[in-house]
Amino acid sequence: MERNYSVLMSVYKKEKPEYLKQAIESMLNQTVQTNDFVLVCDGPLTPELDLLIEDICRLYPELFQIIRLKKNSGLGNALNVGLKKCRYELVARMDSDDKSLPNRCELQLRQFKEKPELAFCSGDIAEFITDTKEIQNIRHVPTSYKEIIRFAKKRNPMNHMAVMYRRSAVIDAGGYIEIQYFEDYYLWVRMLKKGYKAANLDQTLVNVRIGNGMYGRRGGIAYAKNVCILQKKMLEAHFISYFEFIRNCLVRIGGSIVPVCIRKYMYEKILRGGSCDKSSTSRMQR
Repeated sequence: MERNYSVLMSVYKKEKPEYLKQAIESMLNQTVQTNDFVLVCDGPLTPELDLLIEDICRLYPELFQIIRLKKNSGLGNALNVGLKKCRYELVARMDSDDKSLPNRCELQLRQFKEKPELAFCSGDIAEFITDTKEIQNIRHVPTSYKEIIRFAKKRNPMNHMAVMYRRSAVIDAGGYIEIQYFEDYYLWVRMLKKGYKAANLDQTLVNVRIGNGMYGRRGGIAYAKNVCILQKKMLEAHFISYFEFIRNCLVRIGGSIVPVCIRKYMYEKILRGGSCDKSSTSRMQR
């Protein structure tokens, strides 16, 4: 299978060097390896992170493109800058603290080969705190194009850290537009509105480090405000109806203002447990 795909990752100063190292290694150890690794440094990094990046570039002098932004500008902007530097049409997104499974890219490349009309493809993710042997939850996503469109009217239909997409399609849709926490969701909506085809693999592609603070970050007034901004843009794009706009805002805002313990229960028992009505047990072993 051809190796002609790029990896796109952004890192900023708060990342832990050991997490970044594990994330990079998980992409270097793919069964189908990349020929182009674009790493965007979103603002000045710590000396430890800089040293790690220097060491990796020394080992792979022809593989890495290191792009350094003068100041932290947010994930969406960093990815837009990096996307323009990617050498290949197919781009695998990767977060700086997660771990891709070894055959992740091979599986996605096969999908693009078998379905030439495909513009973006993701899959399930397994969430862990410190040890990938102790999976907390599986976030399932719908697999077919029709299911993805239906699901997208309520929730994010793709797992961003596990997505592979066509560079030209993302750029044509306007790239990432800054809505904190929702840059990827809004991108998928615009791509779907333009008629780009999507699919998700019915298996886990990435082990995702959620940390104990995840549920706290997904709450508060600022988070609720961004929920409303996203939903309003989806309404204005005629992707959802006015009824769906009201329903989504009420449900998502309600979830963002409840105590963290309740929000944690909602994510683990309702949202994660009920996604697409799939059993998580079988895929925990993959």
